[in-house]
Amino acid sequence: MPGRCALFLDRDGVLIEEAPYISSPNQVRLLSGAAEAVARVNRLGVPVIVITNQSGIARGLFTEADLVAVHRRLDELLAREGAHIDRYYYCPHHPAAARTEYRRACACRKPAPGLLHQAAHEMSVELEHSFFIGDRMSDIQAATAAGCSAILVRTGHGQRWQHAWQTIPLRLALIAENLTQAVEYCLPYFVHHHSQAQAA
Repeated sequence: MPGRCALFLDRDGVLIEEAPYISSPNQVRLLSGAAEAVARVNRLGVPVIVITNQSGIARGLFTEADLVAVHRRLDELLAREGAHIDRYYYCPHHPAAARTEYRRACACRKPAPGLLHQAAHEMSVELEHSFFIGDRMSDIQAATAAGCSAILVRTGHGQRWQHAWQTIPLRLALIAENLTQAVEYCLPYFVHHHSQAQAA
């Protein structure tokens, strides 16, 4: 029987407006159409999982409690439009961190695929049937290393990276204008996978 598929999302520049080291709920601004795009995936019963590097914690710019508050605000904004994130996974580390407890070369900081593997294990997801939507090369590299199909959006830092994939062997399914267009691409795959799972 086919396993469960999922939609993995980078946070900044994909779901919310890009800003350096977001540390306060007051800085959270949903990108246009993002909530409805997430809600469409929610309605299919496909888990939506955020995978985000948060080196601001390691740099001493904000705390893990601050990050929880930011995600709580994001949840509130999404809920207003009938959408939700199923789970957040974040990497607080950096190899040159100011805070020694977070100073390490880890397996969870993208482009490493550690958070994707952790999410797949904890949420019973098959990575090869899943998509990862991001706006940076590190997102696409993490997706490729994990065996996900990757979509690069042109929002956030996406314009900067839209041509780089041509010189690097990556599993890139699409370059999309935004999350709305990326989800439009994913939906038929999710529907097909769901029908296969139901029939098995």
